[in-house]
Amino acid sequence: MIDIKGVTKSFGALQVLKGIDLHIAPREVVSIVGPSGAGKTTLLQIMGTLDKPDAGQVLINGVDVAALKRNKLAEFRNTQIGFIFQFHQLLPEFTALENIMLPAFIAGKGEKEVRQRALELLDFMKIRERAEHKPNELSGGEKQRVAVARALINNPAVILADEPSGSLDTKNKTELHQLFFDLRDQYGQTFVIVTHDEELARITDRTIHMRDGLIYTEDTIKE
Repeated sequence: MIDIKGVTKSFGALQVLKGIDLHIAPREVVSIVGPSGAGKTTLLQIMGTLDKPDAGQVLINGVDVAALKRNKLAEFRNTQIGFIFQFHQLLPEFTALENIMLPAFIAGKGEKEVRQRALELLDFMKIRERAEHKPNELSGGEKQRVAVARALINNPAVILADEPSGSLDTKNKTELHQLFFDLRDQYGQTFVIVTHDEELARITDRTIHMRDGLIYTEDTIKE
């Protein structure tokens, strides 16, 4: 699924990643935790092809993303990687349904197919009745569910989430965390989640602990 080998990254004189080796298997729900400045978000951005490492290799489904030309890389990112951020990043002028469909239209898919898939996802998220509402008419939990559906619209290989529940109250946070596992069970989805939420980290299949640009331990849930 994802293989990261010897990845380093510096910003000026500051080395943020100091040689990361990591394998993410299909259908895994993996959390990455650590103090601020540990390199978690930088690693996630490199996994998502939003940034390039100074050295090392990133393979996603066997594809060396560094070898892709700019246009091919953008196409690969749109179809193979879904992103969820702490703040939903929905476009305010579009409805929930339209926000979800946008990445699929960018990928060149037909409207009938895309609409059907988007409504299916809204059903799964239990917010189909909110399809025609704009973001300012949705609650915080509803906005984040729309953002999750948008990330899933192209059936990506992996979902990368950066503090996805950081802005939610306890009830919506718990429901969102459960949703990740429901999506794994229903669609075989893989998740890599950067989080400070100890409860979320505790229930993921594997927890990657980072400190000072290095992975120093991993915790795996025993069946």
